[in-house]
Amino acid sequence: MGLLNRAAQTARRARYAAGQGIRSAWYAAQMQAARSQSGGFDRPGEPEFRPSRGRPDLSELRKAYLRLFLQDRANVEAGLYPPPKDLRPADLPRALKSAQAFLRDASEVNRRRLVRDGTEIRAQVPEGTNRYPAYYLQNFHYQSGGWFTDESAELYDTQVEALFAGTADAMRRAALAEISRELKGRDQRTQHLLDVACGNGRFLEKVLAVYPRLRAAGLDLSPSYTEAARTRLAPWRQADVIQDAAEAMAIGSATQDIAVSIFLFHELPPKIRGQVLAEIFRILKPGGLFVLADSVQFGDYPAMDGLLEYFPHGFHEPYYKGYLGWNLPGALEAQGFVRERETLAFLTKVTTWRCPLHGHTPPA
Repeated sequence: MGLLNRAAQTARRARYAAGQGIRSAWYAAQMQAARSQSGGFDRPGEPEFRPSRGRPDLSELRKAYLRLFLQDRANVEAGLYPPPKDLRPADLPRALKSAQAFLRDASEVNRRRLVRDGTEIRAQVPEGTNRYPAYYLQNFHYQSGGWFTDESAELYDTQVEALFAGTADAMRRAALAEISRELKGRDQRTQHLLDVACGNGRFLEKVLAVYPRLRAAGLDLSPSYTEAARTRLAPWRQADVIQDAAEAMAIGSATQDIAVSIFLFHELPPKIRGQVLAEIFRILKPGGLFVLADSVQFGDYPAMDGLLEYFPHGFHEPYYKGYLGWNLPGALEAQGFVRERETLAFLTKVTTWRCPLHGHTPPA
């Protein structure tokens, strides 16, 4: 029996490696195609960008990439979530359509990147701009339409996967692992989870696929992305999607057991980060868990600090450079959170924070 179990495990691991390898190659090829039609990260006539923290060690990048998938596979084997679905022939037409749309848009993104225009969206949002803060009215990563078009919401998943060579979902699953640890032994029907800045609902869809009776909600400020999330989460009747700002959520205090935020804080001005943290602390129950997944920061991979420094130069990320040196632990502890775990998942850092059972009062 032991021999059969080992053979089955070897087969599962081989299937996982093949599936993730094909997936990564597919998205990496799309990014390479986009790069081949770009003019580089420097504007014509500009001197070559030289990071002050030195050239990144790409061998360390490759090691971190491989560790991500080893960690992901270990989480699957530990029962924290099921293995990712293999690519199916039936998915190919949709994948090709998404790839074509991504490459068509890439030329426009490249044009915008070369002229460094990341704020044109402020003149394009037709109405209701008074409900959106100025920092939000930008083309983050020079994305066409910013957060304000259905096309942007549809393209986003492919854009992010291409940018990270097919690792985005695997990095997000590191946050799902923390949710699974928290829900172990609990009745999911009694647990409330809020995804802060849920975007088009991709992560919540993965959570609900594992916990289909969880009381889950997503919150996002984008009208197009929240509509896409509602469509995506329609199979789960108990799921809700709210269009609102993370720094002023219309959600009751001490109502959530778990809050999660993925790739939000590096796109927030420093002052707003603190406001969002205060809101998350407020809406969590005493003893509640906050899972924060965002970019790694300076010092997490010292050999790759130059790569992180390079990113905001090539893409419109106005608050990213400041985020890289942001005292994340200090900011959360100042709100009253207690630190629990930290995991590096390739270019994502996942940290978990607990609201204390007693003295659950946000600082004045």
